[in-house]
Amino acid sequence: MTDALPELHSLDALVTLVTEADNGANLYVRWSRGPALDEQTSSRDELTGVPLPGLSANPLRVEQWWGDRSLRLWVARRLHDYRHLREIRGADVRPWVARGREVARGPDNEPLIEVCRPVAWIHPDVLDEVDATLTEHRADWGPLDRTPS
Repeated sequence: MTDALPELHSLDALVTLVTEADNGANLYVRWSRGPALDEQTSSRDELTGVPLPGLSANPLRVEQWWGDRSLRLWVARRLHDYRHLREIRGADVRPWVARGREVARGPDNEPLIEVCRPVAWIHPDVLDEVDATLTEHRADWGPLDRTPS
């Protein structure tokens, strides 16, 4: 694997990628230091330290229950879910998109994947678009804070 990937510079570019991949089938967001380092390791259960059989990732596949709601909102929500990892693990942790195959479920029921192909880095500016998109729709929602207490 290589970290020399194309970079998505807008939320719309990520939405287009999801659309072109059959509504995100087999696409995942991974928050890490990149595919090259991930190739040399596996995820671990943070509580016990047990190595996991794949890399923790967040699926971009659109679930049927989402119905005809905004795909842009779906993608923003999926990208938001693990952004706290940057604050916990360091500024060099970034989101990137992988085409992968789920091999198991982790301790938080998250997909554990085998990366078949790194697809693209997600530029940090996209996270500002995610914030704006979620803020625009947040009035009737619960909290979106994922940081540990």
